[in-house]
Amino acid sequence: MQYRVNQKNKTKLSVLGYGCMRFTKNGGTIDQKKANEEMKRALDLGVNYFDTAYVYSGSEVCLGKFVKEYNCRNQINVATKLPQYKVTKPEEFEKYFSEELERLQMDYVDYYLMHMLNDVNSWNRLCELGALDWIKEKKALGQIQNIGFSFHGGTKAFKELIDAYDWDFCQIQFNYMDEHAQAGIEGLQYANEKGIPVIIMEPLRGGRLVNGLPEGAYKEFEKMPVKRSAADWGLRWIWNHKEVNVVLSGMNAISQVEENTRIASEATVDHLSKEELALYDRVLAEINAKVKVGCTGCGYCQPCPKGVDIPNCFASYNASYTDNYINAFREYFMATVLRQKKSGASLCVECGKCEKVCPQHLPIRQELKNVKKRFEHPIYRIGAFFTKFLYKY
Repeated sequence: MQYRVNQKNKTKLSVLGYGCMRFTKNGGTIDQKKANEEMKRALDLGVNYFDTAYVYSGSEVCLGKFVKEYNCRNQINVATKLPQYKVTKPEEFEKYFSEELERLQMDYVDYYLMHMLNDVNSWNRLCELGALDWIKEKKALGQIQNIGFSFHGGTKAFKELIDAYDWDFCQIQFNYMDEHAQAGIEGLQYANEKGIPVIIMEPLRGGRLVNGLPEGAYKEFEKMPVKRSAADWGLRWIWNHKEVNVVLSGMNAISQVEENTRIASEATVDHLSKEELALYDRVLAEINAKVKVGCTGCGYCQPCPKGVDIPNCFASYNASYTDNYINAFREYFMATVLRQKKSGASLCVECGKCEKVCPQHLPIRQELKNVKKRFEHPIYRIGAFFTKFLYKY
């Protein structure tokens, strides 16, 4: 296992982290014995970062039982997340946090995240409820060692969040398919320049970059003189970036643990050759053959006068054709609804300001209509309506 130093506190984190969202379940209940075996194997192979969340059903309890059984609290860093979208009163910060500590059977958390904090307005809402004083108190008591946030949104919103507070770390989605989507490479580099460690989620897009690629992409991998699995190629691309601290993988089989830790022991910064980097361009060309909108995510169209997150709308729209519709719809919903100010395609009033500055000369107004038609159906609208009551934005 390799380790990269946390720039903030100089601790060493394993480059591979254990994502505790995809444990095997039997009848809706996590198989504790199986999960223990998988986590123990990861621990033995050097993994020291375990990530869970309040809303991952049964996950915090499962991780807590594992840590207690193997008495390994001092060997690992535990990360979990506050469901900040549920917080409506100052006292609810403590309510959720205390419940999480009880589930984990721990008295402190190493890495604590504001879950799905997608824009600076959402952070300001939390600050108005007393988040700053609460965080200061928890850190002074040693109950929270590092404070950060997980993010689903566009580059501009990410950079604004990075600048809004002295964060200890952050977590973003990043892979070779999303280099210019969500926070993207620009966001990753921006956080790194600010000295903020970056944790990576969805490195293989929930398995899409392993089992859901076009046939032509697999043929490109097979042409390479070095034989590696699609997962191997995907993970190596991320670890090739010096700005990355930890890559999370939701492993639920010993074979996955062993393969991923092997790759994590081999992949170093800038280890990929020019020929190997060129492979990803060819694989992406196979994927992008199904792309509907040629948006590069440059952001020249931003800000929209009405708040439409145009690059993110198009990223989700394209993903619904090149990836998986359900996953793309989920991303679109999170990025356009689960934030203080909505940013969906339906907000477009066709003023045309965006088209005047688009380097790709895209028919943005028409494409936003297509995005609206594809995603903002009754299920989306019903979900957005109830979100007002569930998440209190």
